[in-house]
Amino acid sequence: MFDIEYKGGNTVVIATKKSKLITDPKQSLIGLKDIDPKGMLSLATEPRFEVASNDAILLIEGPGEYEVGDFSVRGVAAQRHIDSEGFGSTMYRVEVGEVRIAILGNIDPKLSEDQLEALGVVDMLILPIGGGGYTLDATSAAQLVRKIDAKVIIPVHYADSALTYEVPQEEFDVFHKELGGEVEVTDKLKVKSVSSLPSVLTVYKITRS
Repeated sequence: MFDIEYKGGNTVVIATKKSKLITDPKQSLIGLKDIDPKGMLSLATEPRFEVASNDAILLIEGPGEYEVGDFSVRGVAAQRHIDSEGFGSTMYRVEVGEVRIAILGNIDPKLSEDQLEALGVVDMLILPIGGGGYTLDATSAAQLVRKIDAKVIIPVHYADSALTYEVPQEEFDVFHKELGGEVEVTDKLKVKSVSSLPSVLTVYKITRS
C-alpha cells in the first residue's frame, strides 16, 4: 500500500503508487541538501522546515484538514518544545487507506485531551527522540508513545555522525532502553495493509537514505 523512507532529522517520505508525501524537507538545517518537494504533498511541522516550491502539489505548514491524492491530512496546533507558550508547531494525522499515522515534530510533550482527541486513534507514530533541550528526549517520547498507544513506532531526529544538528542528540538506543519493545531495522518500511501491522509494540529503526 505504501512505503516509508527516513531522510534524517524529522524528514520522512511516505509513498504510494500514485502519491508522495514529505515532512520537514528543509535539510540544510542539519547539514544536508534541502529536498525539493516537487510532485509531493509537503508537511512542515514548523514554517522554518518548509522548502518553497512551485512544483509541489501542496505546501502545508499549519492546522486544517486536507485531501490530497492518496492522503487525508489533519493538522493539529501544538506548542513547540522550546517555547513557554503559544502554538508554533503543527502535529499531523495522516490517513493512507485504512492506516492512520501521527507525525509529531519538535513539540512540548504535555498534550491536552483536546489535542489527543484531534489526533485520535493511530496505528503508527513518527516522533523525534533526540532531546538536548531541542526536541522530545527519550523519557518524554516514551511517555507520549504510551499515551497515544500506537503499535508501530518510527523514531526520528536522533544522533547521526553524518548530520550537524543544532544541539547534540541522544542515540537511538537511549530511547529503546526507555521504551522497550521489539526493534526491527530496515532500509524502507513497507506497509501492505492495516492488518499486516504488528499487534504488539514494535519500534522500526529505518536506515537513513
